[in-house]
Amino acid sequence: MRCSFFRRLLLIPAVITGFYISLHAQEQKPEYKFEIGGMAGGAFYMGDLNKNAFFKGLNPAVGAVFRYNANFRWAFKANLTWARVSGSTDGLENVFPDGAQGSFSRSLIDMGGQMEFNFFPYSDQFAYANAKRFSPYVFLGIGLTVAPGSGNTFAGPNIPLGVGVKYKLTHRLNLGCEFSFRKLFGDGLDVTDDSNAFLDDPYHMNSSFLKNKDWYSFLTFTVTWDFGPRCKTCNNAKNIDNL
Repeated sequence: MRCSFFRRLLLIPAVITGFYISLHAQEQKPEYKFEIGGMAGGAFYMGDLNKNAFFKGLNPAVGAVFRYNANFRWAFKANLTWARVSGSTDGLENVFPDGAQGSFSRSLIDMGGQMEFNFFPYSDQFAYANAKRFSPYVFLGIGLTVAPGSGNTFAGPNIPLGVGVKYKLTHRLNLGCEFSFRKLFGDGLDVTDDSNAFLDDPYHMNSSFLKNKDWYSFLTFTVTWDFGPRCKTCNNAKNIDNL
């Protein structure tokens, strides 16, 4: 009888230890609302001097990125990017009126905001809800392009659209890669001086919204760090658990 009592007594620490381990095993790390980081990659221009050749005249691009994760599907991103774009009539199959030839090279600043949609719920937790630490995404937004120049500064709105992938390397460190187009509303990005002024209207005809407008594209790799813990009360209030 006494032996049985001591056996039960010895079981108490084991039960408490097991309960403690089980409780902490179920604890979740905090989710975060914001990301901040940098990006680097390449930029190229598409316009009168490059109609459809992707990555032709690839130049460097670097920038900063900030992201607000509304939930595991939707995010809102802001970017500030410096890039260089260039183009030339050398080797161009297209022939301009009067045999005009020219080239350009200039830096630009791209500022904008985009709305992103993740194809998978993006998190390294909540496996029961099919959350993934890897997700492709698409985005659309609005931005501003400023390309300084000596008497030929270009400035105007742009529409960014593109695709990307993101991967949560650790709980707070994210890696990403995205490819985007920036649709401009003007045809003067490639006009830097009088020598290539003909590119503003090379065919002497009125152009439509979709035709004869300049574009540029980014292929960038990003590294971001999560911050701003999302408290559990806030999660429940915003129905964040329902992925």
